[in-house]
Amino acid sequence: MTATSEWLDGYLMAWRTKDADDIRAIFTDDAEYLFHPYDAEPLRGIDAIIASWQEPEPAEPVVDFEVLIEDDRLGIVRGRTEYPGHATYLNMWEVHLADDGRARRFVEWYMTVPEDDDAAGATGGVVAS
Repeated sequence: MTATSEWLDGYLMAWRTKDADDIRAIFTDDAEYLFHPYDAEPLRGIDAIIASWQEPEPAEPVVDFEVLIEDDRLGIVRGRTEYPGHATYLNMWEVHLADDGRARRFVEWYMTVPEDDDAAGATGGVVAS
């Protein structure tokens, strides 16, 4: 298993549990987290990241993610997140890894799939929660 694949498994578990220890296991203490690439300022530090992850989800997400490319310092992850009855998103993530395999910087790139877009395909993913 690759470093980014291991990180992704940890991310999906932390997303499901919302447990502070699970979140600490995937982000460094001084990590930067951007919800959008155009954010003026990232969330800074593990405590801010943990607090942001406590926001309730609109529904139980169904996800399908894969590592596209990676090297020792950067992983690019592509995915699909469906919140049944709410919205579906296509995701691209930059995961900038520290030496210990946790993310020191995380950037989300996503777009909402239009409801009538058959080209987006079926989900076929796994439940994250």
